[in-house]
Amino acid sequence: MNSALLAEIEAWISDDPDPITAQQLTDLIARDDEATLKKHFSGFLQFGTAGLRGPIGPGPSCMNRAVVGRTAAGLAKYMKDRGLTSIVIGRDARHGSEDYTFETAEIMSGAGMKVSILPRPLPTPVLAFAVTALGADVGVMVTASHNPPQDNGYKVYIGPTADGIDYRSSQIVSPTDEYISKEIAAITSLASQPRGTEWTILKEDIVEKYIHRTSALCKAPGDLKIVYTALHGVGTATIQRVFHSAGFASLILVDAQSEPDPDFPTVAFPNPEEPGAIDLALETARAFDADLVIANDPDADRCAAAVNDPDTGWRMLRGDELGALLGEYIARNTSRGILANSIVSSSVLKKIAAHYNLDFLETLTGFKWLAKIPGLTFGFEEALGYCVDSSSVNDKDGISAALMLAQLTTELKQEGKTLLNLLEEIWLRHGFHGTEQISIRVSDLSQIVRTMEEIRATPPSAIAGKEVTAVDDLLKPKDDLPPTDGVRIWLEDNIRIIIRPSGTEAKIKCYIEVVTNGPKARDDSASVIASLKPVLTALLTGQTPIS
Repeated sequence: MNSALLAEIEAWISDDPDPITAQQLTDLIARDDEATLKKHFSGFLQFGTAGLRGPIGPGPSCMNRAVVGRTAAGLAKYMKDRGLTSIVIGRDARHGSEDYTFETAEIMSGAGMKVSILPRPLPTPVLAFAVTALGADVGVMVTASHNPPQDNGYKVYIGPTADGIDYRSSQIVSPTDEYISKEIAAITSLASQPRGTEWTILKEDIVEKYIHRTSALCKAPGDLKIVYTALHGVGTATIQRVFHSAGFASLILVDAQSEPDPDFPTVAFPNPEEPGAIDLALETARAFDADLVIANDPDADRCAAAVNDPDTGWRMLRGDELGALLGEYIARNTSRGILANSIVSSSVLKKIAAHYNLDFLETLTGFKWLAKIPGLTFGFEEALGYCVDSSSVNDKDGISAALMLAQLTTELKQEGKTLLNLLEEIWLRHGFHGTEQISIRVSDLSQIVRTMEEIRATPPSAIAGKEVTAVDDLLKPKDDLPPTDGVRIWLEDNIRIIIRPSGTEAKIKCYIEVVTNGPKARDDSASVIASLKPVLTALLTGQTPIS
């Protein structure tokens, strides 16, 4: 084995606070498994605007107590330099989440911080709420959200203004992530960091405050039959309390998925966007003749919904469809405000805002950007993220969004209408906005880098017979947005395509929007998307050259 690598591994083992991961590395050395060791020592797990996220395992390239401890120490140094003195820590129910919570607490306590810990595994929106409610300077949520079961992660929120950014209890953005990353890199020994045991385990009243605030958003409870799945995450108990407090009938649970289970045994990926993820919920809806299906991702910051389409049967609403519905409902019921969405989301919300004489803004992808809009009335991103009460949770919240969707469904039912009827009203007014996402999971991240470089170097002149009319390199934005890794391509006939790497998973993503009008608008849009998808898929996977 390479002597330099061996020395690096042995130094890491001696500094690892977890005997289990230390022993795993020792065993790999004994087996002379250099290939596996190189994977675990391919650089420190990258800390960015999404915090940390990666597979659980030993060594600096994985999620483990040693990596989390160093991250906490770097974060503590960042806090000290800015006079930030308090932190609240939350966790989901994934493997390692409790260990990483208390690893963080020990380091933060040793650094002299006032440390509060949520009482049990809870949804991410409760952590975001707690940062505001407690007036905390920093929040940390230990979660990998909707990632595969072998992953875990670490989101960071800032409460006040820092680095010239008015955070208002939202997730970090650049340059804060670079500052924290620099401090993490400067931690050469975790064992030398002081540890403490002074912290407060918060009582249930912080959860009660979230339930009270969220349930108050509902004005018209009804007797809907709503099927709910938490996808083995932490959403069930909290959303049940919220809906009960708001006056709704008890949710019909998908029993096999209602309790937290870090192995996510009934789904290939615990993400409601993934094919098959809500199949059990749809089966339950058919059995109970339900009015609505609601699904949260495992940390309950995203909300998915399914409806019974008279033409096709039960189907999941696209994130853009749900965004249009909630946006229309909120716009109808407010006299002033700001609606916003991310650049990869449907353009229909901009038209809804204009129709109701409301302000509209567009941001980069991710709620960390949407949350920076002061006084945001409603914000959404197509990846099932919705914010309906930014003064309470300045982040996406799958529970409050679910409640507002239930209220909307109730009011429509009282008028003899459905969510699909309202969607049709929106399309008739603004044109049918057909959207589709292509998501390619990769094992080698360099494939994504190569694809993005090739598209920038030689952008296509036509795609599926549609002429390219403009190409925007989002690293060099023209519309006052910060630079980001992505390319926006405009085609003839009002077609928009955006290609970008995922910010949280090893995926390259492509977003298609086709806006059509007339009696055959839906069919025309579907036809265009059907012709574009195979060509774009082949382009993204390198099966056809970019031309």
